[in-house]
Amino acid sequence: MEDPLPSRKFIEGACLLIDKPLTWTSFDVVNKIRTGLKYSLGIKKIKVGHAGTLDPMATGLLIVCTGKFTKKISEYQDMPKEYTGTIRLGATTPSYDAETEPDGTFPVQHITPEMMEQARLQFIGEIDQMPPMFSAIKVDGQPLYKKARLGEHVEVQPRPVKIYEFEFTKVALPEIEFRVKCSKGTYIRSLAHDLGKALRSGAYLASLRRTKIGKYSVDDAWNLEDLVDHIDSLMPASNY
Repeated sequence: MEDPLPSRKFIEGACLLIDKPLTWTSFDVVNKIRTGLKYSLGIKKIKVGHAGTLDPMATGLLIVCTGKFTKKISEYQDMPKEYTGTIRLGATTPSYDAETEPDGTFPVQHITPEMMEQARLQFIGEIDQMPPMFSAIKVDGQPLYKKARLGEHVEVQPRPVKIYEFEFTKVALPEIEFRVKCSKGTYIRSLAHDLGKALRSGAYLASLRRTKIGKYSVDDAWNLEDLVDHIDSLMPASNY
């Protein structure tokens, strides 16, 4: 965990490494920190933003910037990301992860280690990836996930991304544990879904944890509850 931060640091500008809890949205984390700072520091307005969304069903490293550091958000967003997680073969879901119920089942008995290795290799390097319908990408000013929940179908174009590293760390079918290092804009849910197709089956992302953003590691991140307690303990703004 980072060293405790004085109140003036938050206003001048801070880069906070947060271990995002399961089911929290990235906006939930930002809002929690912003509200706590405004109350504890006795100020009406402070800039707070995150540098790269994590889905509610994912945990791990979320970079949150305050004050002048919000100008650096794009720099953090451009950094490579590293994740670990679990892909479940034999089923698909509309959201490509465990947030929605399975909508299809598929065989897995035919999958061999050789097939898995061939499939893994085809996703390394520069690839065109189709974003999931349940994503925050905006079409006509509205996030795709809102249209998806209304049952609307929208044409989405594939996007170029880069997978630097992709390895299976444990295989116990129907589950595969993995580690991946990728460029910004990569959807690990789509990677899981596409892997299922490559294996002539189906798949969805059962769990996901972001472990690194560039040189920053979740090992150095604040537990959100601890950070909130620290913010609550800050003295009024007159003391900085």
